[in-house]
Parts: sequence; C-alpha cells; structure tokens
Amino acid sequence: MHLRDIYAADGRIRHLVRHTPLQHSLHLSEACGGRVMLKLENQQHTGSFKVRGAFNKLLQLSDEEMQKGIVAASSGNHAQGLGYAGNHLGVEATIVVPSHTPRVKIEAIRRYGVELIIHGEEYMDAERLARRMEREQEKPFVSGYNDLQIIVGQGTLGLEMLEEAPDLDVVLVPVGGGGLISGVSAAIKGANKHIEVIGAQSVASPVMCESIRRGRIVEMELEDSVAEGLHGGIEEGSITFEICEEYVDDFILVQERTILEAIAHHLYLDHQVVEGAGAVGAAAIMENPERFKGRNVGVVVSGGNIDEGLLKRAAFRI
Repeated sequence: MHLRDIYAADGRIRHLVRHTPLQHSLHLSEACGGRVMLKLENQQHTGSFKVRGAFNKLLQLSDEEMQKGIVAASSGNHAQGLGYAGNHLGVEATIVVPSHTPRVKIEAIRRYGVELIIHGEEYMDAERLARRMEREQEKPFVSGYNDLQIIVGQGTLGLEMLEEAPDLDVVLVPVGGGGLISGVSAAIKGANKHIEVIGAQSVASPVMCESIRRGRIVEMELEDSVAEGLHGGIEEGSITFEICEEYVDDFILVQERTILEAIAHHLYLDHQVVEGAGAVGAAAIMENPERFKGRNVGVVVSGGNIDEGLLKRAAFRI
C-alpha cells in the first residue's frame, strides 16, 4: 500500500463523505500539558469513519458484483457504513452482527434496509457465518478490516488531519481489527515518517497489541468491553497485521473505567457524544499524561453510536 493509493481513494470519495472537524480539546490539552486535537469522525455520515472505506470499496465492485449484492460481518458501524453507501449506490447488503451489538446500532442498521442477521456471542462468530454465506451465495464478502480497498478508504481521514495540522507529533488511533489504524498510519507515515502513531485498545480486548508483541496473529480469551466496536479477534492472515507491524510505533492499553470516564469527559467538556471505541484515544492520554507533555497530539474519535444506557452509565462518572 502506498500513499498514492490513499490519495486516489480521497479523490474517489471526497464528494460522498464529510470532511470532519479537527477540534482543539482544552481539557485534554490541560491534562497532559500538550496540544490535543480531536478528529471528530463521530460527526461523519452514520456517526462513524466506516463510510469512507465502504464507499471506496463499493465504488470498485464490478457491475456483476453490484448486482449480486454483498455480505459482511460487523460489530455495528461497518454495517451502517455499508448500508449507507449501498443505498447511495444501489448495492444490496446482507450483514451478520453478534448478539452483543448495541440496540442503537442494530436499529440504525435496519433503517438502511440491509438484510440483518444476529448471530453468535463474539464478532468472529458473526464473521464465520458471513464467510460461509459468501461461499454458498457467491456474493463478495466485504471485511471491515482485512481488505485493502477498505483500509485505503479509512486512510483518507489521516490525510485530512495532516491538511489541517501538519505539525502533529503523535497520532492516537483506536484499534480493533486494525482497518482504521492501518489506513491512518500508512497516510501519516507516508507523508511524514517522524510522526509517531500509537494504537489504543482496551485491556479487555488487546488482540492486535498482543499479536504484534508475539509476532503472529493470536487467539485469546476476551473480557466484556464498553468499547464493543474494538472487541473481537483478527482473521488469520489479515493484511492489517503486517501493516501495523510496519507503520504503528506503539500500543497503549486502557482500563474499562477510564474509557467510561473519557466518554463522560467528551460529553461534558468537549460537547461530543462518543462511543466507547471512539473514546480510547482520550483514555490513553488520561492514563499517560506525561507521555504527551509538550507535544501536538491528534486523536481519532472514531464514532459516536453509543447505546443510551451506556451513555447514562458513563455520564455519572463525573
């Protein structure tokens, strides 16, 4: 993957997605003694960055593939992105989500008219069923992370960050399967190799971090997480693993309680509704303020599709 691929994706989808704000966070800047800028993808179409990759992928399907429709697995936001893009482009989608997917995301997915199947306790249960449907129905499977066209689409938000803040010293990116950080890190490092890229994950679901540490994709037991969008394993042979090995400088694992506090801080102090997956960057700063002292920090706020019950639970943390 090259920087030119991300620029090509940017030209392909720029008129279809929002150029989201890069907003200064006073409270996070004061907390760490640096300057913290929030890339607000919670204000993107569908409330998540996922529409970027979805449009870039669907626009490159053949006419035959578009007529067949696609199948996918999702923890919620990927499904909404594909539903939104599919509606716009006339591509039908069948999407499998695990049972822990928040109600707010399930209701949003259904509004886009996709065929929704709820299956399994974990994300990988949903993905295994979707893969079987791919074989049986001969429809293209669109991975939320293990797909180069999806990844370069997500990388366009990294280009936008650098357009507005070329003096960034470090960028914090949420990590689940690695599709977002793969694209963003390739964009950032392709433009300026001296900018540090750090992945943020919950201690409850540290699969990518642990895989990089061990030098291979691992399976491990996971705990429940309020950052359900980052929860789950990584498909064997996923291209995101090698991209993260090449471009991501470090990972920070954050506690569940800090993610809840970060959601509350985003709500009350940044005036932003942010889901658990989108709050891990702020949580990383809150747990490690000295690491970011005197630095220009970009934080990707990946989404805002939070369940009402979880938002209320977080709100009482302050």
